[in-house]
Amino acid sequence: MTGSTGTRAAALGLADEAVRLVRQRVGAAAEAEATARVGTHALTRFANSVIHQNVAEEARTVTIRVVLDGRAAGVTTTAADGDALATAVDRAAAAARLRPPDPDWPGVAPAATATLAERYDEPTARAGPDARAELVRAFVDAGPELAAAGYSATSGWAVAVANTAGQRLCARTTTASLDGVHRSATADANASQIAARVGDLDGAAAGARAAGRARAASDAVDLPPGEYEVVLEPDCTANVLQFLVLHGFSAKAHLEGRSFVRIGEPQLDRAIDIWDDAGDDRSVGLPFDSEGTPKQRVQLVRAGTPLTFVHDRRTAHQMGAASTGHASGSPAWGPFPTNLYLGAGREPAGELVARVERGLLVCDFWYTRILDPKTQVVTGLTRNGVFLVEDGRVRHPVRNLRFTQSYVSALAPGNVLGVSSDARLVGPSAHVPALWLRSWRFTGGAEG
Repeated sequence: MTGSTGTRAAALGLADEAVRLVRQRVGAAAEAEATARVGTHALTRFANSVIHQNVAEEARTVTIRVVLDGRAAGVTTTAADGDALATAVDRAAAAARLRPPDPDWPGVAPAATATLAERYDEPTARAGPDARAELVRAFVDAGPELAAAGYSATSGWAVAVANTAGQRLCARTTTASLDGVHRSATADANASQIAARVGDLDGAAAGARAAGRARAASDAVDLPPGEYEVVLEPDCTANVLQFLVLHGFSAKAHLEGRSFVRIGEPQLDRAIDIWDDAGDDRSVGLPFDSEGTPKQRVQLVRAGTPLTFVHDRRTAHQMGAASTGHASGSPAWGPFPTNLYLGAGREPAGELVARVERGLLVCDFWYTRILDPKTQVVTGLTRNGVFLVEDGRVRHPVRNLRFTQSYVSALAPGNVLGVSSDARLVGPSAHVPALWLRSWRFTGGAEG
């Protein structure tokens, strides 16, 4: 990877050049917005407890949006030299001329300063295969009799946004991740970690967690469908939270009548506090959104009561509000929080389990699909470990189950029995604890 200073300068230079080309080739009346990404992504894969692939790429991408009299179109190019940028500008302008005018076009973001610190670590940006191999070795060594598979990844990017209104921002970001599975003859279990610094990852701890769960989940038994008390581990909590915010707290969902959220009404249990904060040291990502609006902390839920929505420039214009810096870059999705937090409680997850009379400890969800955004009914499967808990003790593993459950109902007033103190970052966007819930509706086994 090139030096960090040069990378920032390269990203900002590409964004500036794209805006200059729009003015030169399309005209002073055109609005333009350019986002440039310059950096490196590297990946180490392993299977059957052996590393089998190391790949790395240096990339430069530029996304250019051109707006003519309210007609907007965008083009992304990965060939970011002068001729390629000029061609991309011409293509975006030609596409914009074919579009109908957009009555809700809010204009490009005005000039503003991003005050939040960037999440960047030079050793992570420069990490080579040896650093990732050390994480993999520690993960694999935690289960020598098991088969391990997964990946470790590191990346370092400089991202710049420039537009014709004078907005000009650039920040660097790094991410390091480890995601792996340990597998026995009859069960497997996963553990993952993600951070802005590769030095914050602990391959041995992740491997021990996955290996321990794989051993414990072996020789699982069937359990009949029904309503069960549950302790959902953070991977499950993150899934619940992401569905809530995507289909509920996005202003686009509200404007389209898809949101379940009723501002000011106590729809969730008082134990639930949800906010989005890119300035928190535990987060990863950038201090501004894809439109170049600086991100701000937004309290979405306090003591179970929804307070507000997140906005991009379009939804803010439509609702007479201000953008909160949550543009996702996708018109289809609209604004979306990417640095979510669910407030932690006072007891570790183990103590919550110890208070369950009869229920299930659920480690992870997958294949989750929303059936009705207004009621937040979601269907999906468990994976990576389900355990029957009786009289506060984990008795035996259970085969995977299908569930069909309203996430809002699961978190409704009186239904949250406990929130753990040991929260962690799950994926790049959700820092969450475990949840102890009064009821969860399981509708069948994994095959039906």
